[in-house]
Amino acid sequence: MGATRVTRRFALVDRDGTINEERHHLRDPDQLHLIPGAAEALIRLRDELDMGIVVLTNQAEVGRGNLAIEELERIHERLRSLLAAAGASVDAIEVCPHRPEDGCACRKPAPGMALAAAERFGFVLRESFVIGDHASDMGLGRAVGATTVLVRTGHGRAQEDAAAPQADHVAQDLAGAVAIIAGLVERGGVGGSDRRT
Repeated sequence: MGATRVTRRFALVDRDGTINEERHHLRDPDQLHLIPGAAEALIRLRDELDMGIVVLTNQAEVGRGNLAIEELERIHERLRSLLAAAGASVDAIEVCPHRPEDGCACRKPAPGMALAAAERFGFVLRESFVIGDHASDMGLGRAVGATTVLVRTGHGRAQEDAAAPQADHVAQDLAGAVAIIAGLVERGGVGGSDRRT
């Protein structure tokens, strides 16, 4: 019998307030700045932990008509450019363009973007990690059975009480989240209730 193929794990990472600095309704690519240490954390996920990385972002301003798809693409071009300049990259960026009142299946905490990413890349959601600064990120993670890590950057501190029931772990920032994930992978498991700060 041949060896069992090991499916690559993925990290599903929020954009605003997790990778780049939080800006209210970001519309200008020049306003996008990486959070210190975020690029290095993504490099560690890919190079040290051999994980795929997909960014999941709610962008209701598109649905409201305040942000054109072309403008959003320019923002993501800048994000990729800033990451590349630091030696980092992501496999994909999944976007929900809908308003909260639209009742779509992709706006976090609904699992649509995670399901789409798993179908595209063929990874197991229950073995993946969801990292973000909102209760909605943690809700998405729970919906798909992933291990969830709340970061205290962006809205994370303000959201901590609301997000805590669905967060498996809490970290100061993306680098701290990746350190937690590295520890979990090293121990050969995912999830758990031992939250770290």
